[in-house]
Amino acid sequence: MAITAAMVKELRDTTGAGMMDAKKALTENDGDMEAAVDWLRTKGLAKAAKKSGRTAAEGLVAVVVEGSTGVAVEVNSETDFVGKNEEFQKMVSAIAGAAIGADDVEALKAATIDGKTVEDTLTDKIATIGENMSLRRMAKVSGGTVVSYVHNAAAPGMGKIGVLVAMDGGDEAFGKQVAMHIAAVNPAALSEADMDPAVVEKEKQVQMDIARESGKPEQVIEKMIVGRMKKFVAESTLLNQDFVVNPDLTVGKAAEEAGATITAFLRMEVGEGIEKKEENFAEEVAKAAQG
Repeated sequence: MAITAAMVKELRDTTGAGMMDAKKALTENDGDMEAAVDWLRTKGLAKAAKKSGRTAAEGLVAVVVEGSTGVAVEVNSETDFVGKNEEFQKMVSAIAGAAIGADDVEALKAATIDGKTVEDTLTDKIATIGENMSLRRMAKVSGGTVVSYVHNAAAPGMGKIGVLVAMDGGDEAFGKQVAMHIAAVNPAALSEADMDPAVVEKEKQVQMDIARESGKPEQVIEKMIVGRMKKFVAESTLLNQDFVVNPDLTVGKAAEEAGATITAFLRMEVGEGIEKKEENFAEEVAKAAQG
């Protein structure tokens, strides 16, 4: 039976095995997918498959800046403990370094570290450390000056929250203050023009519904909504937020005084958006005792 690239990909996705191992397994078993999985397991090449169903919502975010470009990557693991593992940290650092030359996650997975693809490096580390892991995402910013900040760093350049700020003018010290503000306040966008129109419209409808509950006339409600939406935009956009370093100024005004124009930012936090399975330890023990 002819072994196709699609078959090899399916087996790799199922087992976490390397490309050549997956192809050999299919060849040895005449294209029988189930038999190929068993073959890989017996050879000890499908260790990652046992971990693939577990939620990987911990891990680290790493940030790297080279010249006018900064990149952030998130590599997830199952437990927070792995984030403190030196082997894991070295791998995350290497992946972040490779990300500078990649355009997206798929390109990053295909990039090489010490002669091995990032994807295969990750699969090997799953087998070594014994937890499910995943390269979840990467993002870049570029500008005249790019400053990075990691909140509660577990190792140099990596931690639970990574921030990158791009700006023209100003200095690194001011950029670091802005990055710390972003880590703490988590703005949704740089300015009103950068906000997602769908998010703004949804908030407006919510505020309209709340206001109508008061029983006030529509013309009064419309005036109320103008004020509420102005406040919403101010609280959601970086340039309009009160600067945590000096609450008497907005971030935008502080940037003006520092001779800086903030052009872009990104904030990446480990596990954000991942639905974690809540475990009841007492129930888990009781269930185990019952067999």
